[in-house]
Amino acid sequence: MTTEPPGSVDLSGTFAYTWDLVGDPAAAERIASLGVGAVVLQAAYHSVRAMTPYHPVHRTVHATHAAAYFPLEPHQWRGRRLRPSPPGWAVDAPDRFGAAASALRSQGLRIEAWLVLTHSTAAGERAPDLTVRNAFDERYGYALCPAQPEVAAYAQQLVHTFCERHDAAEVPTLMLEACGWLGFEHGSHHEKTAGADLSRGCRDLLSVCLCAACRKGIEARGGDPADIAQTVRRTVDAEMRDGVRAPNTFTESLGERAAQALLRHRQFVIEDLTRQVAAVALGRELLLMADGDPQATGPDSGLDLGRFGGRATALVLKCWDDENRAVARVEEAVRDSARPVIANVSVLEAHPADLTRRVARLLAAGARQIRYYHAGLSSPARLRALRMANAQEAVRATAGAGTRTTEGAA
Repeated sequence: MTTEPPGSVDLSGTFAYTWDLVGDPAAAERIASLGVGAVVLQAAYHSVRAMTPYHPVHRTVHATHAAAYFPLEPHQWRGRRLRPSPPGWAVDAPDRFGAAASALRSQGLRIEAWLVLTHSTAAGERAPDLTVRNAFDERYGYALCPAQPEVAAYAQQLVHTFCERHDAAEVPTLMLEACGWLGFEHGSHHEKTAGADLSRGCRDLLSVCLCAACRKGIEARGGDPADIAQTVRRTVDAEMRDGVRAPNTFTESLGERAAQALLRHRQFVIEDLTRQVAAVALGRELLLMADGDPQATGPDSGLDLGRFGGRATALVLKCWDDENRAVARVEEAVRDSARPVIANVSVLEAHPADLTRRVARLLAAGARQIRYYHAGLSSPARLRALRMANAQEAVRATAGAGTRTTEGAA
């Protein structure tokens, strides 16, 4: 039997924002009372408007741009076009992450730094040539393309500067979001796309990046980027103008050779980015927000999980949708991948009364643990549901504490 303390894959956890904790002396104890063992705490995050129902000073926070919630040293970013920005909202603290993490550690909670890598409108506006470019030569300004060397270097430097500031003893785990491409789905200000009734296949095609770096990568894997672009435009226009639904899969839309070239390119870039991050995060666990559908784009990286050769201690799968589909997704990931699977469950989406059943089914499907989204955004009724759902994990987590993944820390 091992005497090692449990790692993140052996603990239940919940997400929280720094502004939920900084300035609220009761927040850390409130989160600890949920019975979780870990907190996924925002370290670098995109823009958002969020409720803060329990904070003694503010009720809503509007983060107007992507920001780093730990101190930034100007010399570390000198000469770089892409750089994170500091936050200017909610609370005034030089190291918001550090203050929040210290409060959580005082309650015996393990800290997982939540780092969003390629989602930043502010950075995209400074360097539009480094953003995702669709087949119509249109840019998605919120989406940095990870195939661009400058973007990969930015993501690596972001993690490096965080790790220099907060050592592995304080923050043993990193949760990586947007470690790949964001696509068409985003939710811009005053979104006006729903009425086009786009199919899943059409949205996936609109999410294909054909910037210079992606064209080079696709071509290196046997695809013809110009032909892909032409096919995407033709297929999207057929749906939007003539009502001819786009096929569900890239293979049906683009043909076997082109689809495989595109997916191999994506897989390689995401794997390589995790390796670059791991190289500057030595001694830490890496939890990768992933999607087992290689066509997927968004905060969860679309991958062939069975062939994933990058660095990740565990895979975090979003389970916010239909319960049966979420269970099937976890079962498939557990079957395909040797890495532990953590289920990301939204307390906000489901009816509170259904949460315990959903969590029980996901654990039975093979999920090693649960991450609950989100302690700071939930009503009292949803926090009670979280506490009840988490209670069923306690015995199981204790029993499994001696099991270790062979991947280990990064």
